[in-house]
Amino acid sequence: MKAAGPRIVVVGLGPGGHEHVTDETRRTIDRIDHRYLRTSIHPSADLVGDATTFDDLYETADTFDDVYTEIADSLVAAAGTHGEVLYAVPGSPLVLERTVRHLRGRDDVDLVVLPAMSFLDVAWARLGIDPVEEGVRLVDGHRFATAAAGERGPLLVAHAHADWVLSEIKLAVDSATGDERVMILQALGTPDERIVETTWAELDRTVTADHLTSLWIPELAAPVGVEYVRFHQLTRLLREQCPWDIEQTHQTLVPHLLEETYEVVDAIDGLDPDDPTTDDDLIEELGDLLYQIEFHATIAEQEGRFTIADVASGIHDKLVRRHPHVFGDLVGTDLGTDEVLANWDDIKHAEKSRTSVFDGIPRSMPALAYAAKVGGKASKVGFDWSDVTGAFPKIAEETDELLATIDDTIERSTEELGDLLFAVVNVARHLRVDPELALRAATDKFRTRFERVEALAADRSIDLRNADLVVLDALWDEVKATEA
Repeated sequence: MKAAGPRIVVVGLGPGGHEHVTDETRRTIDRIDHRYLRTSIHPSADLVGDATTFDDLYETADTFDDVYTEIADSLVAAAGTHGEVLYAVPGSPLVLERTVRHLRGRDDVDLVVLPAMSFLDVAWARLGIDPVEEGVRLVDGHRFATAAAGERGPLLVAHAHADWVLSEIKLAVDSATGDERVMILQALGTPDERIVETTWAELDRTVTADHLTSLWIPELAAPVGVEYVRFHQLTRLLREQCPWDIEQTHQTLVPHLLEETYEVVDAIDGLDPDDPTTDDDLIEELGDLLYQIEFHATIAEQEGRFTIADVASGIHDKLVRRHPHVFGDLVGTDLGTDEVLANWDDIKHAEKSRTSVFDGIPRSMPALAYAAKVGGKASKVGFDWSDVTGAFPKIAEETDELLATIDDTIERSTEELGDLLFAVVNVARHLRVDPELALRAATDKFRTRFERVEALAADRSIDLRNADLVVLDALWDEVKATEA
């Protein structure tokens, strides 16, 4: 039991009209002077009278989690100021009310939650089912793809408050035939109540969704996200039963992660736009790389640290935040690629509270890519030549300094060679050439040409290991001439 102190009393306004609001809730509203509404968009919101609403947060916050966290912080602060405040929410505060979940986790306030009628009570009556007997799963529409993963139904989906939510729900089931029957429930328990039967294909085109919209899914032909769920379950099974998988840690998997990443790059390099069969290698290698990601998430899940759902949710929310021109206050503005990238960097800098332009650049990157990234970041704050003509002379300067170390220590030569390579990377950066890809292409060209030298030598019974440089140069020139 928490000690007496600031108190938040949470009441529910029921699913619709005034008749759904309990007498206890009405008395509590009358008793407490300082009142707050999660949203004023509800048929019974007027019962709360003079209240502060949090409707504006839904427009200004980046994610719904940010909305709920900010509401909880504001309520705790208000309770600290006034001693006791009332917080009214749609429906029941005990059903899919994430602000209450946030408040329950706080130890700096007393929380009193009064029971209320939920939209669920009306939904079961309208659908004519016993949810316990039917084994209904209640799912938040915002988290449908992950919360309903592996489920076939029956499902009741709440918080389907916008057409885009319905679209995301529809797209989460890629195995749907489109003919599955579903019901859209709107404004249950109010004079505007509507229950519309439709198909999965028409799910997001049948009604205009609003804050009182929910979805009844009796049965799906295949579970939500069935292929990924099977993959996730397999990864967990291997981690639990395969001796090699059991022994692995985040650290021991690093070489495998790098290897699979490089193999994806090779598969991309091997793509032929005119030959769809070359996609097979990329599909396989992307799968291998995905397994590494799932493996790390499974290890963390077993340790109680995070899950693959946290990974997916994190990258989803980050991409939304970093694309204000698609999701935020810059929608409709005419931005080019340079402005988009500048916004990305600014948002990232603010998110991470970084003090250096180099913060966030992994030191473990491949050296050429690392050099290009560091040089690019310095350039963004003005530390750079105006164009490539300023970068070229640095190559000659560093070449002379390297030549001067020929009779010096290996450490000195290493330092000057590094400076020369960095100068070359700066030229590549100004030419908008990726130095990593350029060197890879040059190395591949050398490798392919030398493999042809090996084949030519074998045809002529020439032992390359015993051949002198004159013979090797002649073979090289002959192969090179056939490429012209």
